[in-house]
Amino acid sequence: MLAFVLAASGSACVDSNPPLPLEAGMRIDQSVTIQPDTFRLNASDSLEHPLILIEGDDLVVDFNNSLLIGSNDRKWPNEFYGLAILVRNSRNVTIKNARVRGFKVALLAENVQGLRLLDCDFSYNYRQRLKSTRDRENLDDWLSYHDNEQDQWLRYGAAAYLKNCRHALVRGLQVTNGQNGLLMSGCDSSLVYNNSIRFNSGVGIGLYRSSHNRILYNRLDWNVRGYSHGIYARGQDSAGILVYEQSSHNVFAFNSATHSGDGFFLWAGQSTMDSGEGGCNDNLIFGNDFSHAPTNGVEVTFSSNRVIGNRLDDCKYGIWGGYSYQSLFFGNQIKDCAIGIAIEHGQENRILHNLFLRDSIGVQLWERPTQPPDWGYARARDVHSRDYTLSHNRFFDVPFPLDVRHTQNLSVIDSNRFRGFRTLPPHADTLPGFAFEGNLLAESEEELPAWVARGNAFLPPSSPLFNDTTPLPSHRLPPLDSTL
Repeated sequence: MLAFVLAASGSACVDSNPPLPLEAGMRIDQSVTIQPDTFRLNASDSLEHPLILIEGDDLVVDFNNSLLIGSNDRKWPNEFYGLAILVRNSRNVTIKNARVRGFKVALLAENVQGLRLLDCDFSYNYRQRLKSTRDRENLDDWLSYHDNEQDQWLRYGAAAYLKNCRHALVRGLQVTNGQNGLLMSGCDSSLVYNNSIRFNSGVGIGLYRSSHNRILYNRLDWNVRGYSHGIYARGQDSAGILVYEQSSHNVFAFNSATHSGDGFFLWAGQSTMDSGEGGCNDNLIFGNDFSHAPTNGVEVTFSSNRVIGNRLDDCKYGIWGGYSYQSLFFGNQIKDCAIGIAIEHGQENRILHNLFLRDSIGVQLWERPTQPPDWGYARARDVHSRDYTLSHNRFFDVPFPLDVRHTQNLSVIDSNRFRGFRTLPPHADTLPGFAFEGNLLAESEEELPAWVARGNAFLPPSSPLFNDTTPLPSHRLPPLDSTL
């Protein structure tokens, strides 16, 4: 084992020492540069015993593009084992230019304030062997991230796993051909930007009990499983971005997470399901591309959030917002989806300025007659479907713009535009508190209910008002700075 002790002055210079080779059991507690070489070192099969331990304050560890390869006695990615690098109980540690492959976990950082993870490549680490085939889905492949109180997420492996880290910076991280990219548990006030985490079989970036973080300008495409073109499209809870269990006040902006199981997957957490309190609230999902998801472009459930200016093309559901409340869905492009926005048991939500283009159904709202008896959430909260406002939306070539059942106080008002549709719900006017006024309609394929004529305008389909299929210009979106 090598040990490097800080000088009494507490300062160290990276260039003051010659580059060092990596060795099993290495302990680093001062700044150091690693030799630019390939190191084949097997770790312990327990994540409790890292191959390399980094611990100290104000350190810069430059791996100098060296390549560390583990599990050299194994062949397949589902056999990879061990933890390559552990950073713990430290402040202001920079890890840069590391390349690590062949491990269950490439890097784990715990109780580190001011971690900087820069320009590292943690590709080709652990991933499960899937049992689904091209012709048949196997339910064993479904993932479950619902509980991470005891770091259960690590059973799926990770390129980088940050636990109880504050003010971290992750930039230039590359991860491909693994299962999970960057996982954050109990982390806050961190910045994650300009990373490329693509073509993995689980989650690109995952948050658990992590708040006040900024996730910006990342490439998170093709993090997917459970898809066989034309045969099944399940996603199996894979996602470009996953946000679970009391993760609030985060900003997710200008990311690309296309072709992932869900583009963005948010769930309030089991503690909210049991008590009805808390949730993953006040997150901003702004200006991302979550297209081509086999399941949901955006899934936000049991919480209150803002989904603004995103591109959601060619998904089963553009937005699935079950049990969302006091949420804003504004200026999104939702195109070629089976269903644009679907919300069951939602309250006080606003659906404004969205473009629905060639979806089968535009907006679907409903409630079920009963709730699962083991849900504390439904016992503690009002879960009726109620109090929606839809305005300034464009429904173009959407056969069924509205599918509304068992919902009260729905206002479809103020310049919603309908063109190329078959019909509107014939009995919507019998819903308590229903209003449909001030809208613009072109001719429909079927005879419209009589209530549609009251307080609305009919224009020819050739009207320029029905030909604008561009997304809402960015200058008409709420300024990002004003929403942080």
